[in-house]
Amino acid sequence: MTESFHRSGEYPNPYEGQQQAPVNPEWPPPPAYAPAHAPQKRTRGPLALLAAVAIVAAAIGGGTAYGIQELAGTDTVASSSTSTTVVPSSQKGTVAGVAKAVSPSIVEISADSGAGSSTGSGVIISSGGEIVTNNHVVSGASKIQVTTSDGRTYSAKIVGTDSKKDLALIDVQDGSGFKAATLGDSAGVQVGDQVVAIGSPEGLSGTVTSGIISALDRDVTVPTDEAQQQPQQGDGQWPFEFGGRQFNGDTGSDTTTYKALQTDASLNPGNSGGALIDMNGNIIGINSAMYSPTSHASSSSDAGSVGLGFAIPIDTVKADLAKLRSGSTE
Repeated sequence: MTESFHRSGEYPNPYEGQQQAPVNPEWPPPPAYAPAHAPQKRTRGPLALLAAVAIVAAAIGGGTAYGIQELAGTDTVASSSTSTTVVPSSQKGTVAGVAKAVSPSIVEISADSGAGSSTGSGVIISSGGEIVTNNHVVSGASKIQVTTSDGRTYSAKIVGTDSKKDLALIDVQDGSGFKAATLGDSAGVQVGDQVVAIGSPEGLSGTVTSGIISALDRDVTVPTDEAQQQPQQGDGQWPFEFGGRQFNGDTGSDTTTYKALQTDASLNPGNSGGALIDMNGNIIGINSAMYSPTSHASSSSDAGSVGLGFAIPIDTVKADLAKLRSGSTE
């Protein structure tokens, strides 16, 4: 059995291939992680996914079994060192209340680069249009468009990136008056806490799912070399490491490992850069990857979420904001 990692396919029919993978008696296999992009052109051929959760265009192939893919300014960021209540008291603690309060702060991101086009998600953190997302969503982009929850579309530019944390900050051009999300405190998150995820899986903007925090401090290791973050035309393989083992070839000498929150809230390609939210409406993580076992799949839609998603803790994001705002492109 081989492992492969690829970026998922063109926006598929969202109602197609949603059946959950059958239970494996040896479940769970050791997880493997890496960011994901997915081609807009559907390709045929066996593949397997651990999805980072963005969608990018490029030809892909691969083996079967288990693998992974991925799934600015000076405005004041709404931030809290302790949990604040963003959700109205009448809807406190409900998924509907969280969705209504936070959805206006979540955007869909479309990025064009020499490698193709990608779709991911982002979180507005200032009224002037600063947006946090994953580095793998916008890496190398020559053109970025942002679509808000009410359907308005804006051009955006990259302000700063940090490949070692898989984070990026982009800024909307010619826009203002955006609703900023409140950044919470991931240090206070506990296993079993209820959470909500909002993003654009498979290009379905504003999708809301819910679950719990399944585990803390999961190691996710990916290459930081931009050349290795783009699948090679024709093979679509993305190297990654887990448990001292390398998958899909050499990850190179420049890799990074970050600690992630694990959640069973459903994440799919396109959720990358979107929000993981507590029941008070505070952002506690930036969704970055998903694990999905599959065999002989023809596209990401054939390998839906099995409840193993991963998010960058929001405390990591807050600690990195000054660096991102400075225009760093590491």
